[in-house]
Amino acid sequence: MDIKEPKAVIGANSWGSAAYGKLLRGSSVDDETLKKSIDTAKEKDLLIFDLAQDYGLGKAQKMIGEFGTEDIYISAKFTPMKKYVPGQVRRSLERDLSEFRRGYVDIYWLHLPVDIEENLAEIGVLYREGKIRNIGISNFTLPECKRAKAVLDNAGIPLYGVQNHYSLINREWEKQGVVGWCRENGISFWAWAVLEEGMLTDPRVKTKGSLMKLVFSGKKKKLRPLYAAMNRVGKRHDITIPQVAEAFVANKGIVPICGCRKPYQVEQLYEAVNVKLTAREMKFLETVADKVNVSILGADMFRFAVRK
Repeated sequence: MDIKEPKAVIGANSWGSAAYGKLLRGSSVDDETLKKSIDTAKEKDLLIFDLAQDYGLGKAQKMIGEFGTEDIYISAKFTPMKKYVPGQVRRSLERDLSEFRRGYVDIYWLHLPVDIEENLAEIGVLYREGKIRNIGISNFTLPECKRAKAVLDNAGIPLYGVQNHYSLINREWEKQGVVGWCRENGISFWAWAVLEEGMLTDPRVKTKGSLMKLVFSGKKKKLRPLYAAMNRVGKRHDITIPQVAEAFVANKGIVPICGCRKPYQVEQLYEAVNVKLTAREMKFLETVADKVNVSILGADMFRFAVRK
């Protein structure tokens, strides 16, 4: 797999803590199941795993470190929640490396546009030391993306990617020019919340309740026309409704990050990102999505954490 052109990324947000998994997804997954999922991902050449220190209530990174990371790529993050203090990125990365049980991360993301110049300068030093192989930014607007790229350009370091919220019903960063700007500059765009916390899955399939489903369940009725449209497209390609959501993102040239905890979910993700939707099908899905006009997670949902 070429890390510069991944087809999809395995998200580990609900790995680790059984309580966290049940609360967030309605069920927990044991270690053996996760190991099998990792093995399946390796078989399918989906080798990037996206993590952060708070995933699984702090257990996800330790878990994957215990499983072994020799044959996979690790995507990790630094989330600046306060004014920049020299050395803060290094301390955070050293904790990550200890938990991953390795000497470097393959991709390291500045998770919020806070003190951009200072944080990226320190990330750049760690890049020069070989502890970071690629640098990305997450939850950045277009002006912030340009600002970050300029900082890295001045240091002679390429910007690897932008990781923002994107889905069939939330294409805000495309409308605001971020996706196009990434494409023009050879920068990878990764999308999180592709399935909108389970709201872009088949409502006919009964699953266990979770906090997310409870919070957003009232919007399912409004999404019915979109479910019907996704089902219609899915039948043409022999894929499910959530796979249509994943395929839509992949056909945009965007890398979907999907929380695969079970082997069959990895297999379905692999199938979805290899489906070629027609231009007519893509337009049809967008038109219906725009008509239902339902928002689950806002494109700027993390702006409250950006220090003024």
